[in-house]
Amino acid sequence: MSRPFLDRVMNHRPTPDFNQLLTVLAKRLPARPTLFEFFLNAPLYERLSGRGATDWGRPEERFRTVAAAFRQAGYDYVTVHVPGFEFPQGERHQGASVSMNEGALITDRASFERYPWPDPEPTAAFYPQIAPLMPDGMKGMVAGPCGVLENTVALVGYEALCFLIADDPELAQEIFDAVGSRLLRYYEIAAAQDCVGFGIANDDWGFKTQPMLAPADLRRYVFPWHRRIAAAGHAAGKPVVLHSCGNAAEIWTDIIDDLRFDGKHSYEDTISPVEQEYDRYGGRIAILGGLDLDFVVRSTPEDVYRRARAMLERAAAKGAYALGTGNSVPEYVPAENYAAMTWAALETRP
Repeated sequence: MSRPFLDRVMNHRPTPDFNQLLTVLAKRLPARPTLFEFFLNAPLYERLSGRGATDWGRPEERFRTVAAAFRQAGYDYVTVHVPGFEFPQGERHQGASVSMNEGALITDRASFERYPWPDPEPTAAFYPQIAPLMPDGMKGMVAGPCGVLENTVALVGYEALCFLIADDPELAQEIFDAVGSRLLRYYEIAAAQDCVGFGIANDDWGFKTQPMLAPADLRRYVFPWHRRIAAAGHAAGKPVVLHSCGNAAEIWTDIIDDLRFDGKHSYEDTISPVEQEYDRYGGRIAILGGLDLDFVVRSTPEDVYRRARAMLERAAAKGAYALGTGNSVPEYVPAENYAAMTWAALETRP
């Protein structure tokens, strides 16, 4: 089977330059088209890296493969998932979808006080292990083990959390603070590392039509911690971007003017196409990725390539844009379609 786009990506000679992405995050025009992705998938990592089968249970081995893949694909950074720090969760049934109400471990104050809260301090030991493995010209983008709202929902259950906010707002506040304070410290540790160039606060806040919580509740319980996470990165001289799925129409101003994130990632055509969001907000915040994942999966490689080229041309005058999908690249994304999108940026590089 012919794979012209994938072959081109595999055969090009990458020259990473993290300053190009910094320029995008500063809302300026980079010297050449720049790429952004949250994460890819194991088969694609193995193919792009040329390392073949990888022992994904070994953190250093995982990082070597992911870093080599990001470099070959033309990124100027590599996503870093730090092992060993997560919020233990209860069991959930596995299926085509996962209930947001299953697996709750915190149901009242007693269970809150019994919960085994994780310690972010040991994560500092991971960075000296990966720093020597960072490809020249690249920096790390540190992701969290989900975010303030997602972890709180996982610990309490979505419907139970909604009731808790109404019935016992004090306990709700304490749970959010217990999660948020630990995530803040996690990002403070990351921001202090020389091999880290920026952070990504990954926390889904919305459904297709509206936020998961009322904006007033997001502003009371969730946003204060994200404001501090972004400020921690800025205090270290490093940008922080937001990955958050869902309809953000009611909270865009919060994201830009209050929380002060440098970039926003995650877009869906059924909510608002990235082209529209770029026209609205591209001068105020960096718009990252955005090619709708369903579009990338279902379209021909040629159609993916054309839309990617059109998006780069749209941003050619004012910048503040990096090309990528609206969410991530799971295994069901055809490799040739992913490569068609990526090649739209790579083919114009010197």
